[in-house]
Amino acid sequence: MTFKEIQELIRLVHKSELTEFKLKNGDFELTVRTRFHESGRQLGPMGAPLPPPPIMNTGAVQPSYAPPAATAPPPAAAPQQSADKPEAAPKSDVPAKGYSEIRSPMVGTFYRASSPDRPPLVKVGDTVDSGSVVCIIEAMKLFNEIESDIKGTIVKVMVEDAQPVEYDQVLFLVDPKG
Repeated sequence: MTFKEIQELIRLVHKSELTEFKLKNGDFELTVRTRFHESGRQLGPMGAPLPPPPIMNTGAVQPSYAPPAATAPPPAAAPQQSADKPEAAPKSDVPAKGYSEIRSPMVGTFYRASSPDRPPLVKVGDTVDSGSVVCIIEAMKLFNEIESDIKGTIVKVMVEDAQPVEYDQVLFLVDPKG
């Protein structure tokens, strides 16, 4: 499984109502748990969590989840809400005003610095090279350094510090000419 496929799988699990997703293919095993995992666990006597059920090897790769139940269609008032609230602009491959974008490669929490007592890794006006670390994204208690894939000058930071980010969300606008 490629890194991109794993990222897409994590994004899909994050958007679903699943508490846990397990995938096993030969020697490869992947377990993805959402923040609802502990709250969804059954409790035994005295409020202690029950141990997970034993994993049975059936020979075939089977997801260890039940698909979310079908939901009712949205109420008729939904079209009126969309008239009041503008829809998000469709994702464009061409950034505004000729700027390049540094996008989030994963779902997680965005941090501008490597620790709270350190200055931001980059700020508006800083020049970055391809491979420069520009921020940290914490996902599943792992802190991932995000590197720029372009060279240029940071024009705008699009996300507030310690805010959640989605996969492929724009983090920085970069002027490649600067």
